[in-house]
Amino acid sequence: MTIETEEPALTVDELAARAGVTVRTVRFYSTRGLLPPPVIGPRRVGRYGPEHLARLALIEELQQQGMTLAAIERYLDRLPPGLDAHDLAVHRAVVASWAPDAVETVTREELQRRAGRALSEEDVARLAAMNVVEGPQDVPGAEGAGGGSYRVDCGLLPLGVRLLDVPLSQEVILAARTTLIEHSRAAAHELSRLLREAVAERDTQDVKSLTAHMHPLVVQALLTTFQRSLREELRQWLTESEAEAGGSG
Repeated sequence: MTIETEEPALTVDELAARAGVTVRTVRFYSTRGLLPPPVIGPRRVGRYGPEHLARLALIEELQQQGMTLAAIERYLDRLPPGLDAHDLAVHRAVVASWAPDAVETVTREELQRRAGRALSEEDVARLAAMNVVEGPQDVPGAEGAGGGSYRVDCGLLPLGVRLLDVPLSQEVILAARTTLIEHSRAAAHELSRLLREAVAERDTQDVKSLTAHMHPLVVQALLTTFQRSLREELRQWLTESEAEAGGSG
C-alpha cells in the first residue's frame, strides 16, 4: 500500500502568502525551530510543502488561544515526530476545540469561502449529518446569495471538509463518529473523576486555574495516544491482509 504525498513546491514567498504571514515571520519561526527546514532544490532554492503550511496554521491557532511563543515551542516539541499535513490539521482542529463554541450564522457564499471550496448539496448534507452545519434556514438580516443562511461550527468545519474526500460512505463516517463520542465521553468521565479527587481539598479558584492548564495537556495526550494506537491497529490490519493474500496466492 503506497500513500502518495505532495512534493514540496512552494518558495518561501509563496508559503508566506498562502499562510497569510510575512517572509520575515517564516524565517523567524525557522530559526526558532518551529518549522522544519525546507527541501533544497535546484539552484539552492528552498522548497516548502503542505506540512510547512499546516504547521504555520497550527502555530496561528495556538497564538489565537493566547499561548506565548515559549509555550508554543513546548507544545510543538511534544508532538510525535514525522507528522504529515493531515496529522497537523487534526491537531489544529483539537486546539480550536479548546476555545468556547464558535458557532456562527453565515451565508452559503461565506460557508464556501471558509470551507475553501465549492460545496454541493450533497456536501452540505454530509456536513449537516456530522453536526458541522445546520441549515439552510431563514434568519432576519442574514439572508444572502445561495438561498438562506447556515449555522456552522467553525472549529469543526476544516475537519468536516477533509472528511468529504474520504472514500467512505456517510453511514460509516457517522458510525465512526458515534464510536468516538461514546469512548471519548467515557474517558472524559474517568479523567474528570480523577481530577475531582486530586483537587478535592482546594478552593474554587485553584480548581478553575488547574483545569484551565490541564485542558490542553489532557487533549494533546489523548490525541497523541489515539494516533499511536490507530497506527498500530492499521499496521496490524495491513500485516494480516498481506498474510492472507500471500496464503491464498
